[in-house]
Amino acid sequence: MTIILTLETTCDETAAALVTDGLEVLGSVIASQEKLHEKYGGVVPEVASRVHLEQILPVIDSVLVEAGIKLNAIDAIAVANMPGLAGSLLVGLSAAKSLAVATGKPLIAINHLQAHIYACKISSGVDPFPCLGLIISGGHTSIYYCADPIDFVFLGGTIDDAVGEAFDKVAAMLNLPYPGGPSIQKAAANGNPQAYNFPRSLLGEPDRASFSFSGLKTAVRYRLAGAGKKINPAEASAELSQAEIADIAASFQEAAVDCLVGKTLQVMARNNVDTLCVGGGAAANSRFRTKIKEATQKNNYRLFIAPTNLCTDNAVMGAIAVERYKKGLFENLDLDIFPGLIR
Repeated sequence: MTIILTLETTCDETAAALVTDGLEVLGSVIASQEKLHEKYGGVVPEVASRVHLEQILPVIDSVLVEAGIKLNAIDAIAVANMPGLAGSLLVGLSAAKSLAVATGKPLIAINHLQAHIYACKISSGVDPFPCLGLIISGGHTSIYYCADPIDFVFLGGTIDDAVGEAFDKVAAMLNLPYPGGPSIQKAAANGNPQAYNFPRSLLGEPDRASFSFSGLKTAVRYRLAGAGKKINPAEASAELSQAEIADIAASFQEAAVDCLVGKTLQVMARNNVDTLCVGGGAAANSRFRTKIKEATQKNNYRLFIAPTNLCTDNAVMGAIAVERYKKGLFENLDLDIFPGLIR
C-alpha cells in the first residue's frame, strides 16, 4: 500500500491529508481562516500567508496523529503549487520540500484545479474520464476537456468575475455575511427567483465557451442604488425589508445558476461530450446542484459532482497525486509556484 501526504495551501485553508493508492483517506485535517477574513469581506493574501505559516506544521502533525502513522511511513509528499495566492502557495511548497529532504521521499506537484475535478472520482469510486470539467469557485469559473486525470485542455472561462466572487460582492451589497455563497443561498430560500429579471450574459452566444458575471453584479447594484448613482448599495439595501432582500438574492442566484448550467450544456453539446464533472466551492450551492442534475438528466449526460465537503478547498482531493506517483512524475527541489491560471 502506497501512502501519500498531501498538502493544500492555495488560498485560505491550511489542509493536509493522508491517502493511499487505493484512494482510501487515512486522515484529513483542515484549518480554516474564514472567520479571520470575514471582517474584510474577502481573503487578504498577506494575512492568509502569515496564518498558513503558523498552521502548516500543526496541521501536518495533526493528520499524522489522526491516522496513527509516523512520518517515515509515508511514500511521497504532494503539494498544490498552482494556481493560487503566491504567498500561500510558497508556504505549502516550502513545507513539502522540507519534508522531502528530511524523509528522502519523492516530491509530487498538484494542479489545484485538476484536483477539484479528481474529487469526483474519489467520492464516486467511478472513473469519469474522459469528461468535461467545470470548476466554479471564488477564484475560478473554467471549463476543461479532461482526457484523463492530469491531461486537461482549457476550453473557456470567465472573462471578468468568477462566480464565487460575484456571490461575495452581491452579498456585501445586501449586507449579508461573508462568505457570500452560503449567505446568498440562505437568503434566497425565502425569496422569489422570478422577482427580478437579471441578465444571463453570453447565453445567446452558444459558440463561446465563456462566462461573464460582471454585468449581473452591476444589475444588482443598479437595482439597489439606481443606475449611474454613487449611492453605496449596502446603505441602500439597509432600507429594504427582509422579503425584498430575499427576492433580490433569489433572483441573482437564479441568474448566476442559469448562466453556469446553460453555458456548460452548450459546451458539452458543441464538443460532443456526455460526461460532466463539477468541483469547486461554488458547486456546493444547492440551487446549482438541483438545476445541473435536472439539465444533465434531461440530456442523458452523466454527471459527477464532488460532495459539499470536497467542494471547498481540502487536501483529500490531493489524492490526484496517486496518478502522478504511478507514472513516476516526481519533481526536483527547484519546483516553483505558478500563482496564475495555467491554461
